[in-house]
Amino acid sequence: MTGIVSILYMVAVFCFAIGIRMLRQPKSAKQGNLISLAGMLIGIVGALIQPLGEVDNNYIWIAAAMLLGTMIGWPLAQKVKMTAMPQLVAMFNGLGGASATTLGIVELMKVSAETPGGSIAVSILALIIGGISFTGSVLAYLKLEGTLRKQWVVPMHNFWNLLILVGMVVIGAIMVVQGSVNIPLLLGLVVLALFYGVFFVFPIGGADMPVVISLLNSLTGLSAAAAGAIYDNKTMLIGGILVGASGTILTLLMCQAMNRSLWNVILAGKFKAGSGAGGGTDQVMKEITKPDAAILLQYSKNVIVIPGYGLAVSQAQKTVKELDDLLNSMDVEVKYAIHPVAGRMPGHMNVLLAEADVPYEKLLDLDDANAALKDTDVVLIIGANDVVNPSANDDPSSPIYGMPILNATDAKHIIVMKRGRGTGYSGIENPLFFHDKTQLYFGDAKASLQEITEELKENA
Repeated sequence: MTGIVSILYMVAVFCFAIGIRMLRQPKSAKQGNLISLAGMLIGIVGALIQPLGEVDNNYIWIAAAMLLGTMIGWPLAQKVKMTAMPQLVAMFNGLGGASATTLGIVELMKVSAETPGGSIAVSILALIIGGISFTGSVLAYLKLEGTLRKQWVVPMHNFWNLLILVGMVVIGAIMVVQGSVNIPLLLGLVVLALFYGVFFVFPIGGADMPVVISLLNSLTGLSAAAAGAIYDNKTMLIGGILVGASGTILTLLMCQAMNRSLWNVILAGKFKAGSGAGGGTDQVMKEITKPDAAILLQYSKNVIVIPGYGLAVSQAQKTVKELDDLLNSMDVEVKYAIHPVAGRMPGHMNVLLAEADVPYEKLLDLDDANAALKDTDVVLIIGANDVVNPSANDDPSSPIYGMPILNATDAKHIIVMKRGRGTGYSGIENPLFFHDKTQLYFGDAKASLQEITEELKENA
C-alpha cells in the first residue's frame, strides 16, 4: 500500500508540474487547470488511503467537510462576476491562511515533552504565515470591494510592523527552547500574527493591490507547505511550495514591471492616495461625440485598445471584441496593449479578453505595445488610469515616477472612455486626460462601446 501511495504522489506532482507549465500560455490555460485539478484529486486519494483492514471514523468527518466546502465553493465560483474575481482570489487566500493557522494551533496544543523542536518550529511557522495571510487577505478583500476606499496611514507603521515581527520571533523561540506551549503564549502568538496581517496591508494604496494579492497568494502557498510538513503529506508540501514559489516569482516580476522593489511596496513608500500631478483649474477635458469617435476609428489604419479596470467593471470585454470584429471588416487593424499591473490582480486583462475569445496574437506586452504606439492612428483607452499616466515619465514629484507605462501620447489620436471626471483607483490625477491629443467619451464602458459600434454599423 505504501508503494501505491508513493506512485499516486508522483503522478500528482507530475500533473502539478505539467499543469503549471500550461498555465503560462492563455491558449492552454484551461487544459492546464484541468490537469492540475486531476493532480490535486489524485493527491487527495493518496493522502486518504490507509493500509487494508484499518477503519478510521475520521473519514466520515473528512468526507462531510469536503462535501460542505464543495457545496459552498462551487456555486460561489459559478456566480462570481469577472469584476469580482480579485476579491474571490483574496477570499480563497484568506481561507487557506485560516486553515493553516488552525492546524498550527491544534498541533501546538498537542505538544508534549517528546515532541521534537523541529516539529514545534514548523507548527509555529504555519500559524504565523497563515495568520498573516488570513487577516491580510480579508483587508485586501475589503479594499478591492471598495468598502475601505480610503488609504489609512498608521502612525509609525513600519516601527509597529517590526515590533510585532520581533514579538512573534521571541514567543516562537521561547516555545521551541522550552519544548512546551502554554495558552497565554499561544494566544499571544495568534493575536500578533493576525495583527501583523492587518498592519502589513493597511497602509498599502490601491495601485499596489495587484502586487499585494500576488504576495498573499505566495504566503498562502507557504502556509500550506508548512502544514504539509507537519503531517508529512508530500502532496500538500509540494503543492504549497509550487504555489509559494510561483507567487513569489510573479510578485517580483510585477514589482519589476513597476520599477520598484518589493521592500518599497511593503513599506508603502509610494502610491499614496490623493498625491501626484493633476490638471490645474485652467485645464479642460475635451469631450468627443459618438459620430466623431466612430468616424475617427473608421478612417484609421490601426487602433490599439488599452484595457483597464473600467472594462472589467462594466463587463465590456465581449462588446470590445464586437467592435474589434467590425473594425477588422473595415480593414482597420486592432491590437491590445496589456500592462503587467492593469486591473486589480495579475493577468486580469488577459483573463477578460480570453473570455471574449480575443486571439492571443493580438495582445501586446509593454515593450511591443510602446513600439507599436509610435505608428498608431488611434489609441482607445477603456477605464485605465495609472498605467497610461505620463507623470511616471516626466514628473519627479509624482508617486508613480519611474514606473514603466504605456506611452499613449505617442499615438496620433487618443480616445479615453471614463465613467466620470474623477481620479482612478489609486487617487492619482492623470495629466493625459488634459492632453491636446486626448478626447474623452464619458459613460459606462459597455454602453459607450455599444453606442460607437451601432454608429459604425450605420456608417458602413
